[in-house]
Amino acid sequence: MFRKLRWMGLGALIAYFFDPQTGRRRRAEARQRVPAILRRTSAQAGGAAAAKATAVKAKATHLKEEEKPQPDDVTLARKVETEIFRDADVPKGKINVNAENGKVVLRGEVGEPSLIEDLEKRTKKVQGVREVENLLTAAT
Repeated sequence: MFRKLRWMGLGALIAYFFDPQTGRRRRAEARQRVPAILRRTSAQAGGAAAAKATAVKAKATHLKEEEKPQPDDVTLARKVETEIFRDADVPKGKINVNAENGKVVLRGEVGEPSLIEDLEKRTKKVQGVREVENLLTAAT
């Protein structure tokens, strides 16, 4: 069944292009249009490939955050405060944060002993912190 349809389609195509009255014009049009369609299609595919390559390059370039200069002491102390006081359960008024040449000192009292280690870990994660001196105590 499909074989018959294929042969019928091929016959119609031959009749279309080799028609005695308009076949020559149709063949000339096809010679002009087919390469133009192929060029347009390949340009679109090439443009998409170029865009994808650019995106992959940008991702590879920005995999790691760029090193930033060492922040001054006040900025570093504020960054640490922003990080450690993010949670509501941290007693903001009872902790003092000082920074000097990349060394951060945490002083004060906290309610839970486990919070002391947690605050120290969070402080070490802040970019620019070189050393942490933890003078926090658990409230009794």
